[in-house]
Amino acid sequence: MINYSGSMRILGIDPGLRITGFGVIDKHKHTLTYVTSGVIRTTNTNLPSRLGTIFDGVMRLIHEYYPDQAAIEKIFVNVNPQSTLLLGQARGAAICGLVSGHVPVFEYAALQLKQAVVGYGHATKDQIQKMVVRLLSLSGLPGADAADALGIAICHAHSRQFINTLGMLTPVLTKKSCRVKHGRLIR
Repeated sequence: MINYSGSMRILGIDPGLRITGFGVIDKHKHTLTYVTSGVIRTTNTNLPSRLGTIFDGVMRLIHEYYPDQAAIEKIFVNVNPQSTLLLGQARGAAICGLVSGHVPVFEYAALQLKQAVVGYGHATKDQIQKMVVRLLSLSGLPGADAADALGIAICHAHSRQFINTLGMLTPVLTKKSCRVKHGRLIR
């Protein structure tokens, strides 16, 4: 969905049941530009209302900023299975909003986000915030949830080039009866 000028608008989503972070960036060739960021807060007490707020918030973002693509953080299995299930439902509401808005969705693990933004897979939230400020030349520090969402958008912006290259190689590898498994070429 990249337009002919080589520009792309990316919406990053950091899902949460109480607070869902969002960040919008533009990518033009190798330059990233900050557009906006913030959070969708759910103040309702019942789960269906919270999920509806997340869905509606994502739809509003789509209608206001017209993203070409979206990136969302994958969930990890938490110590508390109930928390993981609730987070998964919040993530599902955000994904449904993106799909309803006809925005292609790409998923990234927290480790990928941290490596893409900080260069270290076990980076702290504070380190992510500071690197997002540097990478996007921001004048202030975004909140942790918005910084994570911007980080996911940055991760996608950097990963897209690799994914496109790999997509072009797939037919060539298939013709030669090759495939890639765990980062290694297999014949």
